Amino acid sequence: MERRNFLKWTSLFGAAAAVPGAAAMGIAPELSPAPAGDRAFWVELLRKMAVPVLGNLSAGTLRKNWEMEYAPQWGDREKSSAWLEAFGRLTAGIAPWLALPDDASAEGKLRSALRAQMLQSLDHCVDPSSPDYMNWSVGGQPLVDAAFLVHGFLRAPKALWEPLSATTKARFVKELQQFRRLGGFKNNWTLFAGIVEAFLCHIGEAYRKDRIDEALDKTASWYKGDSQYGDGPSFHFDYYNAFVIQPMYVDILKVMAGKDEAYGKAYDLALRRMQRYAVILERQISPEGTYPIVGRSATYRAAVFQPLAQLALTGELPEELTPAQVRCGMTAVMKRQFNHPGTFDRKGWLTLGVIGHQPGVADYYSNSGSMYLAAVALLPLGLPASHPFWAAPFADWTMRKAWKGEAFGIDHAINF
Repeated sequence: MERRNFLKWTSLFGAAAAVPGAAAMGIAPELSPAPAGDRAFWVELLRKMAVPVLGNLSAGTLRKNWEMEYAPQWGDREKSSAWLEAFGRLTAGIAPWLALPDDASAEGKLRSALRAQMLQSLDHCVDPSSPDYMNWSVGGQPLVDAAFLVHGFLRAPKALWEPLSATTKARFVKELQQFRRLGGFKNNWTLFAGIVEAFLCHIGEAYRKDRIDEALDKTASWYKGDSQYGDGPSFHFDYYNAFVIQPMYVDILKVMAGKDEAYGKAYDLALRRMQRYAVILERQISPEGTYPIVGRSATYRAAVFQPLAQLALTGELPEELTPAQVRCGMTAVMKRQFNHPGTFDRKGWLTLGVIGHQPGVADYYSNSGSMYLAAVALLPLGLPASHPFWAAPFADWTMRKAWKGEAFGIDHAINF
């Protein structure tokens, strides 16, 4: 098949995903001329992120076909966790969409194909005989991305966890429990340990409640006011409240509150704080669809907006924000980032950078796989197309209103 004909064919929704090994052929999935509408753009972006990762991992060719790029200052540190970084982070973002029911639409066919690849990928990543068996035990980094992976399980257990074989489930439990060798965290990593144990609790396996409580107690003690937590005892002016802290803190509490009502009060408070933080994040979106690039891990791109995305998914956006304005603001940002030349390389992998390929702004711990945390911005795709988040007409976001000289909501800090 000639390359030009293959690309023409794969420009249809999901066609590349439906072809086993399409990514393994070294063919970059093209951003197709999708039908009009924000959801179509988001689904196409999901497809472009997911096809190379899941197409290869499900075929056992991820390591073979993905030559990772590492930050210029990486040095001689261990590199083998990069593939788990990509898979765990991608899963955390696309899990709710994979949980939607199938239908005969182009999107439904894409979802069915990617879900099948996801389940096969989950088998391979814990199978010691697979060429794509992941690094779960060398160094500390695997804990981070196991945490993102189980966050995906918690977001869509019926679609991603329950269908797995007993063998694969047992392998996951074994890998997750061995992370107890790591501890004493003095920053956001305590939440990675906590959410792994919370997941084990959720599925009825042996878990360490002390590690959960340590994560919750430390995070609560680091609260600095007006919705934001320190990354440890000190406050950092970055987006780690969005990348990790608030989504994982809230969801650990949610799991535990479902088991023991004593956690309910802390969960309610954490949720209210995240709602305030979502208001702050929405106000970061400029009229042009940009936002302040501050702090470390800026190359995680649209993951900056994970709290907005999560609250939209759960129907818990604060009253100051309408689903439509969140959708439109986030869409404006994502179009600037992901349509920019160089954000994906010629084979379809995400690159190091914020806008395009900018390896110089990547932190020392960053590699190509790290970039897939951007997928958590796609959480609202877990809402059906009929939901107001997608169905409501265009709406200006706060800064677009403000800088047009229109009325917009007054803002105040919270004191809880």
